[in-house]
Amino acid sequence: MAQKATIYKVELSVSDMDRHYYETHKLTVAKHPSETDERLMVRLLAFALNAHEHLEMTKGLSTDDEPDIWQKSLSDELELWVALGLPSEKVVRQSSGKSDKVIVYSYGGRTADMWWDKIKNSTTRFHNLQVMNFAEQETRDLAQLANRSMKLQVNIQDSEVMVSVDDAIVYVTPIEWKSAG
Repeated sequence: MAQKATIYKVELSVSDMDRHYYETHKLTVAKHPSETDERLMVRLLAFALNAHEHLEMTKGLSTDDEPDIWQKSLSDELELWVALGLPSEKVVRQSSGKSDKVIVYSYGGRTADMWWDKIKNSTTRFHNLQVMNFAEQETRDLAQLANRSMKLQVNIQDSEVMVSVDDAIVYVTPIEWKSAG
């Protein structure tokens, strides 16, 4: 019998001094059976880094033709495509053709480094693509914060990120591997 997704209730408060965005999002997040706590927390972090009133979590791992997070215009055009992990060059190419802006958040330490070394030369033609990387220890520390009912506070200032749940705090410094534009 197929395993079902685990539901997480998240109150995500974002204070983004860089973008002057201050809002609390109440999210119901389905964690796919194959998804790790680390990936779930990276997904929530990516949401916080791009928080907007029209930003939405998608079906994610359960569909191949959708990103993990997207933002659509009022006329249903894709404005932002957010992918996590180490997508193939084909997925990067297709998503760059479908959306105004694409952001890939990679993580996984040495594996992410090897992925980027392999794919970076083929991404230069995608001017709407941004690639960010999270350090392995930082995402592992984020995974320790995961629980089924979270009040997550994310503070962003000068591209530095502080994520806190109760008394636990994790600092994350996203590294830009490729800028859009």
